[in-house]
This record gives sequence, structure tokens and C-alpha cells, in this order.
Amino acid sequence: MDTPRVRYIRSRIANACDNCKARKVKCDGNVPCRYCEERGRGGSCVYSPQKKRRTPASRAPSTPKQHSHRQQRQQQQQPSPSPAERSSAGAAAAAAADSQTAATRENIRAGDTDEHSRGEGAEDETDVPREARLLRDSQGKLIFIGDCAPLSFFQSVRQLVTSKVSPNAFAPETSRFSVLANSAATTGTGLPRRQHSDVGPAVNPRAVQGAMRVYLATTAGLLDMFDDAKLLDELVMWSNLQNRPTDGDTVKYLVLAIGLLNDNAELAQEYFEYARGKAYEDLNGDLSVSTVQAFVLIAVYMLCSCQINGAFLFFGIAVRAAYSIGVHRTEVNARFGADGRVARDRLWKSLRVVDLCLSISMGRPPATSDVDCTVAYRAQDAEGNEVLDLLNADVQILLITEVIVTEIFSRKKISLALTEGISVKLRGWSERWLQRLKGVVESGRSDADVAGACQVLASYYYSVMLVSRPFLMYEMHRRLLADGPKPGDRGRSGKTKLADACIDAASLMVDTVVALIHRQALPNRAPVLVSWLFAASLVLGLGLMGGFGRILEKCTRMSIQTLDHFALQGDAHAAQYSLIAQSLLNVALEDLDKREMRERMMRTENSSLLFGLVPAAAAAAGSGDASPHGLSTSSTITSLTDAVTSGLGHDRPFHALHSVPATSSPRMLGDMDSAYLGLSESLLHTPDGGFWSGGFDEDAGSALNLFPLLDTGGGIDLAHYL
Repeated sequence: MDTPRVRYIRSRIANACDNCKARKVKCDGNVPCRYCEERGRGGSCVYSPQKKRRTPASRAPSTPKQHSHRQQRQQQQQPSPSPAERSSAGAAAAAAADSQTAATRENIRAGDTDEHSRGEGAEDETDVPREARLLRDSQGKLIFIGDCAPLSFFQSVRQLVTSKVSPNAFAPETSRFSVLANSAATTGTGLPRRQHSDVGPAVNPRAVQGAMRVYLATTAGLLDMFDDAKLLDELVMWSNLQNRPTDGDTVKYLVLAIGLLNDNAELAQEYFEYARGKAYEDLNGDLSVSTVQAFVLIAVYMLCSCQINGAFLFFGIAVRAAYSIGVHRTEVNARFGADGRVARDRLWKSLRVVDLCLSISMGRPPATSDVDCTVAYRAQDAEGNEVLDLLNADVQILLITEVIVTEIFSRKKISLALTEGISVKLRGWSERWLQRLKGVVESGRSDADVAGACQVLASYYYSVMLVSRPFLMYEMHRRLLADGPKPGDRGRSGKTKLADACIDAASLMVDTVVALIHRQALPNRAPVLVSWLFAASLVLGLGLMGGFGRILEKCTRMSIQTLDHFALQGDAHAAQYSLIAQSLLNVALEDLDKREMRERMMRTENSSLLFGLVPAAAAAAGSGDASPHGLSTSSTITSLTDAVTSGLGHDRPFHALHSVPATSSPRMLGDMDSAYLGLSESLLHTPDGGFWSGGFDEDAGSALNLFPLLDTGGGIDLAHYL
């Protein structure tokens, strides 16, 4: 009896990961896929969207003749306007012409005219890579991180560096987990979670003022939900009571928890556990401003404790509660009196700031929106000048950042025209706030004001980095493929200028933070600032690797110092970010040293042919596989690469490279033998006459005047030297 033949159905997936596409192997469509997981490349298993092919009809532009016929048909279909309409249309056309003329002047001042953009051809648009990732947290669970997040930027940087420069560029510690959250099995201090009870933990009245001062410095520029003086008085009175009431103590315990997080982490965690349990109990249909404040403070505490994903979840509860009581509408807030309106307006602005910081740092859509909001984000004095307010300044710059995220990172391309429109907004903000905020930072005012101004400035610099980051990645791909920048690359295109702007913004951010760290004017916990500094360290490391200036080595080291400062204060994210930045710095220095030595090799060939720098006794030893001038370039570069790699300790374990030495460690030229320098013995052959003819710019019969002063008679007054 014949057995029926079994037909195997081949399963197909809609899209394969980038690694399987590059190697043309079968992909199972999982995250990570089986191929990447078996080879330890789960972190780089990325699925890029497939490119859609446009039809020829959509690609073919219309000819001028077709365009003129189309305009004639449209004009025939439209009714003829009246004289009044013609006059108004003429005025509108004149106004449009004036605005176009002003825009042209602005483009000319910026150095990016339309003719220049058209002449460059490829300068119109730049791809913005889809950088969204599913990363693993400290427990191995997959967490979504969006396109604009610094962690997604790091994944793109790691993929670029490992594929173009060195496959072992980063430490193993930076490839395991992204530490999006600390382990939730314990409280973070090694103690089990405290069981909630009706009696609150004990409070030391003498620690209240210090905790309040740290709280204000930590939340400056992020939150402004209370009257600070009134809150301090209430905390002091409440802490001195023998039998403290439990009603309304949730917010007080959370304020103290944030203030004590660095000095007494165990007590701060105890306060937090009790206050969170109370917030759960009070979360019912009877919502109030205290409910919103409590869950905002819970989110901020978790953010400072490196539990960013939990902070994102709890903050969503605060936003929904805020919408439920209508704090986003200033006409509703006005019903609670003048003081009540101001307090509720500032509560909404605090929600906007924290929400945008969280959503931008994680690349997720914000929970708040201005679609139905009537709260003003500006305040003017009697003379019409804008009042100096850190919260308003922070809201305004984050709103511009929100536009950058929605207009650039939600699309696949960015154009110079779109970048110019965003740059107008950034320049307007800078004209209003930059000098005033720098004055606050340099004035030596209270720690809260200085820290808040630094936070706002860092958000501004990060916005500039975010809008220009695609152009930096474009330049890095171009330069790494071309094996280094070529002469004349600097300032030649608009994309290069934008890449420079990204690096300059990162450098300015680091300079501001370093100055305040030396003054000891920054709080110990600054999670948003740490996230922006991490992105700045990546930008500076890329700039150093891409040949944007060796001075960036100093800037990169300074960024690592800032991350180490916060890591010493207990910030787990800053500790891992510092490891990543050190890895990038080390591989950048190694790559630069190799490039410089290759360039030195090419120059050494010419100088060796001039004077015969190798002893004549060994002249015949290297005449085998030589170039036309007696130098084997390929073998020399190979030996050079091996020597530099061994000299820099490339094969050493990674912990030996984490010290980030002040200078790189290749051997000096005087300590290298002739084989290392490529001075093979065959270089003793006398160069022909053609070698000298093209070696100098002057004519062959000309001579260099080594004593130009003697042409004037040698009248040199040496009296004051004797």
C-alpha cells in the first residue's frame, strides 16, 4: 500500500532582522531571533521597516508645459474675482512676498540659500533611522524604548561602532541589561519591603529642614506644586506633634523621602512605602489636588531611585486624576480664588514638565496634551517683559522638544527646511532665556535656583542635540566609510554644520554641569540631567571618532567625570552610562591612533627616500615585495595595526581600560624600530630625478632664504640683550 506523500509547508515571515538580511540567512521573526540569540547578538537584533517602492508615475515630475496647462484649466474653472477681492488678493500677495523676502534674508544670513541647497543635490533630506528597541530590564523583561530616547541612540551608536570600527568596542557589562529599573525584589537597600500600617514612621524634627532643602534642589525646574515657605512651616509643626494625624500625611512623607534619599536611603524607603500604601487607599472616586500631588511625588521618587519604568506607570495615574479635577483649564482653576488658581496652574505646568521629560527620555508618547488646555505658559510684568520663571522656561523648551519628536522622529526623513523652522523656535527661546538662565547659574543664588537653571539649560542643549543628531549620524557613516575626514570637509555642507551644532551643544552642556559640580551646587540625584548627559557623552565620543577635533577628547573625559559624580551618589544608571562612555572613548582613541600612524607611514615613505635613513648593511634584505619606491604599503600597514593594537592594550581585559588614562599609550617614534616604521632597507636606493621635481612648490633652481633680516642690511639692535 502506497503511503501518502506529506507536503511540508514553508513558513514565511513578513520581515527579517537587519543581521539576517545582511548575512542572507533565514530569520524566524522573533525578538531576538534564533540566529542572533545563538551568536550572542540579541541586543543588536533590530527589525528595520521595509522600504516601499514608489511607482514610476509618482516619481516622474510634471513638465513645465503640463504645469502651465494645469494652471490654465484651474483659472478657467474659477469665477472671476470682484475688484474688492482683487485688491485684497493683491495685498495678501504683497504680504506674502515681503515674508518670502524676509525668509530669504534669513537664509542668506544663515549661509543656506535655496541655490546652495539645490546645488548640493543630496542636501535636501536626511534619513532618520527608526531606532525604537525592545530592551531588557534588570529582570530580563522586554521594555519598549522609542526613537528619541538616549538608550535607543546608544543602540544605534553601538551598532555603528561595532560594524565599522571594532566588534569588541563595548564592555560586556554594557550589553547585558539596560538597567531601565533596579531589581524590585527588595527595596533597593537590601531590606525587605515594609508592611503598611495605620501608624506612620517616626519623624525627626531636626532633619526636616535639611530634607526640605534637598527636596527643593532635586525638584527645581521639574516641580513647583507648593508654597515652599508654607510647606516648610507645616512640616516643622507636623513633625513636632506627639500624635501626628494620619489624614493628609501622604504628601509630607513623600517630600521627606525624596529629601532623605541620599543621606538615609533606608529611612527614605520606609517613608516611601508607607506613603505609597496610603495613596493606594485614598485612590477612589473622591479625587483632589492632594491625590495628584501624591502620585507625582511617587513618580519622582521612583525616577530618582532609577525605577524609570515604574515612574512612568505611576505618573499616568497622576495625569488621569489631574484631568478628572480639571487643572488643565485655567477658567476652572479661577473658581478656587486667586491663590488657588495660581497653585492649580503651576500643578498643571509641573505635570507637563515631568511628563515630557519622562516621555522624551524613554521615547514614548506623552500622557498630557495641550489640545484642550488653556493654562498660560508665560507671565509678563506691568511693562510687558516676561517674568523670570524656571518652570515657564522649562515648559517652553520642552514644548519645542515635543515638536522635534513629533515632526522628526515620528517620520523617516528630515529636511533642511524643517530644521530651519525648528531652529527659529530654538533661537527665539534662546533670545528670551539663555542669558538670564546663565546669569542665575553664575550668580551663586540658592542651590534650588542654580540647580533648576542648570536643568533648564540642559534641556535646551538636548533639544539642539536632538534636532541635529540625524545629521551627525549621517556624517559619521560617511566619514567611517571613507576612512576618515578628507581635507576641506569642515564647513562644506549644511549637514556638516548641523553635525557641528550637535557636538557644540553637547560640549556646552558638559561645561555647565562640570562648573557646578566643582562648586558643589548640584543635588546628588538628578535623573533627567543624567539622561541628557549620557546622550551628550555619546555625541562627544562620536565627534572624536569622526575627526571633528582632538579637543573633544577632553570634553568626553569631562562628560565621564559628570556621570561618575552622580554614580558615586548612588545613581545606578549613571554608573552604567559611564562605562559605556569610557568604552566609546577608548575605541575612538585607538581608531584615531591607527589612522594617524597610517598617515605617518605614508609620509615616512617619502622622507626615507630622501636621505636613506636605514643602515646600508641591511639594504638588500627588504627588496622582495616592495612597492615602486621600495616600500610595501599593505604589509607595513598590517604590521602597524598589530603594533598599535598591542601597544594600546586592545587584547587586555576591559577593566584594564576603564581607568581612561590622560594620554594614549602608543610608543614614541624614537622607541620604534625600522620595521615598525616601515623603513625597509630597500629605501637606500637613490631616488630618481622625478622624485625631486614634484616635491616642492618652488622652482627647481630656487633657494630658501634662511636669513630674511639680512636683506635689509642686518640692522638688529641687540643693546637691550647685552
